Parts: sequence; C-alpha cells; structure tokens
Amino acid sequence: MRHYFDWAATALPLDLPSPSGSVPFGNPSSRHLEGRQARETLEAARSRCAAVLGVPPKQLYFSSGGTESNAIPLQSLLLRKNAAALVSSVEHPSVRENALVLKRLGATIMPIGVEKDGRVTESTLEAALAKIPTLRFAAIMGVNNETGAVMDLGALVKYIRQSSRQGPPVHVHSDLVQALGKIPLDISGWDLDSAAFSAHKIGGPRGVGLLWLRGTKGPQPLEVLGVGGGQEGGIRPGTENTAGALALAECMEAFATREAVEAGYAAATKRWKPLIQALRSMDRCTLIPEDRSDEDPRFSPWILQAGFRGIPGEVMARALDDAGFAVSTGSACSSREQKRPVLEAMGIGRDQSLEGVRFSQGWSTTIEEIEMLTRAIQKILEAL
Repeated sequence: MRHYFDWAATALPLDLPSPSGSVPFGNPSSRHLEGRQARETLEAARSRCAAVLGVPPKQLYFSSGGTESNAIPLQSLLLRKNAAALVSSVEHPSVRENALVLKRLGATIMPIGVEKDGRVTESTLEAALAKIPTLRFAAIMGVNNETGAVMDLGALVKYIRQSSRQGPPVHVHSDLVQALGKIPLDISGWDLDSAAFSAHKIGGPRGVGLLWLRGTKGPQPLEVLGVGGGQEGGIRPGTENTAGALALAECMEAFATREAVEAGYAAATKRWKPLIQALRSMDRCTLIPEDRSDEDPRFSPWILQAGFRGIPGEVMARALDDAGFAVSTGSACSSREQKRPVLEAMGIGRDQSLEGVRFSQGWSTTIEEIEMLTRAIQKILEAL
C-alpha cells in the first residue's frame, strides 16, 4: 500500500466529472457558434476563479501553469531600459533560473537574502535595496515550496513602495503556487502587481495555471515578449485550454475559498503536530529550520523539511519509497541537481543541506498515515 507525502510536487487529482461532451470543443477565438460556446465557457471559468480570489475577471489570464505565469512578468524586464530587479534567494527554479538568464542578457539582478528561518524580512530587504537604487522589479514568493516558509507580503511590499517612492514604479511579483488553497490570500491588500498560480497543486490537471495582473494605464497591463495570436489579451498567446480552465475553477471552488482554506489549515496543523514532535525527539533528525515548532505561524502546515544526520536525503527518500512512502528532497523541478539553493540561502552547509527531505501533506492525508510514516522513519534510522 502506498502513502503519498509529496503534495508540494503535485496534488492528488480532484475527482472531477469527465469533461467529454460537457466542454465545448470549439476554439474560443473562433467567431462561429462552436467558438462562441467555447468562449462563454472559458469566460465563465475565469469569472469563477476571480470570485474565489476576490479580483476582477479581467485581471486573470490563463496560462500553461506556474512556470509560465512566473516567466511572463520576469521576461518583460528585457523590454525595459536599464532593467534592474530584486529576486529572493529562496525562489522556485521557475523564478530563480529565469532571473539568471536575464542576468546573462544584461539585466541587473540582485538577490534578497533570508533569515535563518528562510523568510525574507524588512531587514534583509533593506540590505538588498541598498545595492540597487534603480529598482524596477521585485520577486518574492508567498510560501516556499521546500520549507513552507510564509512571507509577510503585505509588509514587504509596503516597504518596497516606501523605499522606491522617489524612483520609477516598481513591479512586485509573487509566486503564489504553494499559497493557493493553503493559506489565506489577500492579493489586493498586499498591493502586488502580479501573481502566479497552478492548477495541479490543488488537485487540477497539469498544463493550466493563472497569471494575475493588477494592470496599469494603457490597453495592456504588461508588455510581454511572447506574441502570436493575441489570445488572453495578448498576455499569453496560444489557443486556450477550455477544459483545463474549467477544471481549475472547480478545484479553486473546492479548496481555495476562504472557508475551505481556514478549515484545511487547521486540520493540516493538527495532523502535522505529532510528526513534528516525533521528529524533534529523534536523535539523528534535525528540523529545518531547527526552531520550527508544531504550531508555527511562520510556516505553512502543508510542508515540512527535516534532515537526518549522516544519511543523504536521496538515500532516505529511496528507503521511504521502498517502504511505501512517497517523499522528495526538494522541488521536483530541480530534482536532478546535486545542490539545495534554498537551504544554502538559509545558511545551512552543503553537506547538511543535501541531507534534507521534504514531507508535504494534502487534504486526504490521515493521522494514521502520519503515524505509519513516523514508524517507518524510525525503522530506517535503526537500519542505517
């Protein structure tokens, strides 16, 4: 029997009705009846997603997923003169690696450091801002995909706005892929300019996501590199995935409403508590960060990182896999790398960072499964 603890990589799919026959097959950009029917379905899905997020539908653009929704705002820097950006040092590879490409192409990219708990603070932000006086763009994720660290986006964006008051407007983007359905969102209150979301992290299909753009003066809220067709307001050209958009709306209504998030957060915290306590009591185990408590508001209760002294993370993950438990050592998007940039940014040495294992739970995870996971870890530690 298998037990799934890698929800941060992809969630178990929501049991949705088969879209066959219920989703118009026409191209939403076509003007005939079939196309108009598809357009109506697509726009209805957009409105449903917008209602969950509490934003106007016109600010949402369907994409192929979180990676593309992060890339679109970042890559727009190439069309700005004297582009300069701050990027937190614990970003997902879809942000971190795009920033490295921009740097090779001539953009000024500076990292924002984090505290030992993996969170960007006003102090680390102040240090980064001092090195980049002509800031045009900043990227700070909402919830870290490896440690579950939750950023205080409202305070951080406010600090950026106040510090950049004398210069050009700063576009602030946030990767909210691990935040959607997991922690309460306040997109408008946080004063962001854009945010990325992904369907498959909340039980939807792969290959569909959302980009939220607050908008600025002019016909388009953002000048983009990708062109060809003009779909999605010219922000994300390409024939729209109507069935995917509909499935995303279903999942957001099931898991991402404020009521669902609050109930899920409380349940996840309760389930994680015995695991955190058990790991803390194991001689060879170290929580990452070490001072994480079992009801710690600094972290999402859906993600937990721990290291096992003397055991590479890959070895522990394989041993747990053999015992029937799916876990990972970090982001699935960088699973082939022999390094852990997020943990190293927290000041954790390379050897210790490579011992890290990520456990992530979901809506169907049970207390019984967590108890079995705890026993399996104990047996592996005894064997190794």
